[in-house]
Amino acid sequence: MILDGAGWHKSNLLQTPENIELLPLPAYSPELNPVEHIWDYVREQKGFNNYTFESINEVEDKLCTALNQIIGEKEILKSLCNFNWINSATC
Repeated sequence: MILDGAGWHKSNLLQTPENIELLPLPAYSPELNPVEHIWDYVREQKGFNNYTFESINEVEDKLCTALNQIIGEKEILKSLCNFNWINSATC
């Protein structure tokens, strides 16, 4: 399982099963995190770029719509997230 540097991904109390290995991303490397590429795509292509929302509910509605749209965009998602280093990762 690949982890970014979020504080909640670190704990001395965590016990991982034998069949799971935790692979942390290097610090300050958002370009390696596939989720960052998805957020960039949503911001740029799904109506978040240069837009002001009236409420948090409007943000949530727009985000849900955008995420539901990209579910069907499998080739785009693959191009955003299917990195060689992920495909070649071994435990």
